[in-house]
Amino acid sequence: MPGASAPADPEADEPESPAVDAPSGERSASASRAEGSAAALTSRRIDDARRADASSAPSSSFAVSLLSEFVRLGVRDVVLSPGSRSQALALAAAALEQREALRLHVRIDERAAGFLALGLAMESRSPVPVITTSGTAVANLHPALLEARHAGVPLIALTADRPAELRGIRSNQTTDQVGIFGTAVVAAWNLDAPVGAPGETDAAGALARELVAASAGGPVHGNLAFTEPLSSAIDADAIELDDLGLPPVDAGVSVHARSTEAAAASGAASIATIAPALGTIVVAGHRAGPVAEAVAHALHAPLVAEIASGAHFGRNLVLAYRRLLQSAEFGGAVRRVIVFGHPTLSREVPALIAREDVETIVVRSPGVDDYNPGRRVSSFVDAVEVVDSSSEDDAAALAADVRQLRRWTAEWVHAGRELAAADAADSAVAAPDVDASRSYDRLDRARFARAELAAVRRPLTRRLVAELVWAATWPHDRLVLGASRLIRVADEVVPGKKLVVHSNRGLAGIDGTIATGIGVALAVEAAGGRGTTRVLLGDLAMLHDAGSLLFGEGERRPRVQLIVGNDGGGTIFDGLEVAASADRSAFDRVLYTPQRVDLAALAAAYGWQHRTARTYGELEQALTAPERLSIIEVPLER
Repeated sequence: MPGASAPADPEADEPESPAVDAPSGERSASASRAEGSAAALTSRRIDDARRADASSAPSSSFAVSLLSEFVRLGVRDVVLSPGSRSQALALAAAALEQREALRLHVRIDERAAGFLALGLAMESRSPVPVITTSGTAVANLHPALLEARHAGVPLIALTADRPAELRGIRSNQTTDQVGIFGTAVVAAWNLDAPVGAPGETDAAGALARELVAASAGGPVHGNLAFTEPLSSAIDADAIELDDLGLPPVDAGVSVHARSTEAAAASGAASIATIAPALGTIVVAGHRAGPVAEAVAHALHAPLVAEIASGAHFGRNLVLAYRRLLQSAEFGGAVRRVIVFGHPTLSREVPALIAREDVETIVVRSPGVDDYNPGRRVSSFVDAVEVVDSSSEDDAAALAADVRQLRRWTAEWVHAGRELAAADAADSAVAAPDVDASRSYDRLDRARFARAELAAVRRPLTRRLVAELVWAATWPHDRLVLGASRLIRVADEVVPGKKLVVHSNRGLAGIDGTIATGIGVALAVEAAGGRGTTRVLLGDLAMLHDAGSLLFGEGERRPRVQLIVGNDGGGTIFDGLEVAASADRSAFDRVLYTPQRVDLAALAAAYGWQHRTARTYGELEQALTAPERLSIIEVPLER
């Protein structure tokens, strides 16, 4: 197709051409001064567009070919926000939805649309196109694309644009969209408007293939110009779908840290062979995946696994790891660290890696940069392979080494559990006295009843909220954690359990948390899942993304619970150094940012159920309620 470039050069100069308002054809004063071939080219393009039969607009033919090829490649979800310039893409998506070839999600806010697509892609591990019109609509995708870039999530931004002759002359709703996302995308394409030339529909299919292939490394951008007529009627039944049937695209290896087998299969050369040794720990950061737990198990090493790592389980898991890393007995004894994923929830992990007496091996994960605190990382590899250091005929020595390693790990695990249990003394609810409940003694049963009543009436703390949400969530459910104090509390204390946990920790922003969670929930149910997606977030993250509570008319409502820890503002800042040095009133005004919003009224406005949970029993009951869309508000002390 004429004008196609892949990837596009953001510095490429646009040809000078006269300004033409496409519907009216009236030329501006600056346009009247244009001369030469640029004017002739523009005139031919406009004439071609005007002569185009409205029943077969090139824009619609191109859009149908593009989206049909996406579907053939296994793309199953498309998100869009409405707009005039993108109407051909939107109507093509609607036609394919009528054919049940894809699931269409419509959002009026492009920022919410971007994060919805992010959640769909995170859970499905498949690229998800998100469609916008031109102008500021495009810029609203930037936050979601940045998160996707830093987390290695496959997104495809399809942005409609004005044709070249309308750029650079202050035409309405026109800006420079070429290269607008910069390094937030791994590749970008800029295409001229289709005008009905031979080969344009083939070029659309080729573009779809290139976008899907490139998205394995992260988000990509297709900037697509459209000229009049912007669309034509589409006969959904006439769309050729004979070649469909490919399974959904799986970007699996690009999403999680690679195993040895995956690295070898992809031709990766850097596979580190590691022998078990005292002083070794395994750190699993965001999206590390279960391979981190497997390596820790093979090394007989303590596992420091963040809650959103995908490795927060197993007998080597260490709770309360931040305090252990601060101690001379444990943190001071570390001599080697194996890192998977992107650690973001503590200062202790980067401080440990920055020490001169610690060797650090980082297994590369998708994202912009390699994880390298203090620029002290010893080596970066694509995978690790655990090998025995003892000779095969020295079985006794090997057994002794293993016993010593297991003792080392057991000390970490035991110490972490003791710290977590000590903290629980004034927070968690004690296990019920089962013997008393079964006793024939009336006094024993009365004591049991009083204890149970006291338990369910226990006021909620952040720890209790984290523990109850964690306990209520099972492998068929999903947990989405917002950027707030609650994720750090949960990371410190919840026991190991093999759950799928999502969190936007690529850049760790509070924006888009609700949209991301809804995207996750929709992807789960599309795959046949029947569980609940629980989103645990703070009140500011809730309010920041409140617009994402709105669904497109007639669209499926998945089973989602938003558990909102409402402490009236950004209490996460209370734990930072600035809280001790800043003027209190100024601190509250510009950092804590207090808010008083009626969440019940907000929920009702968007058609969500609302419950308030102030006690252990109320939250436990709310978490098992059958509503499909519910907001559970938990008032908390600052």
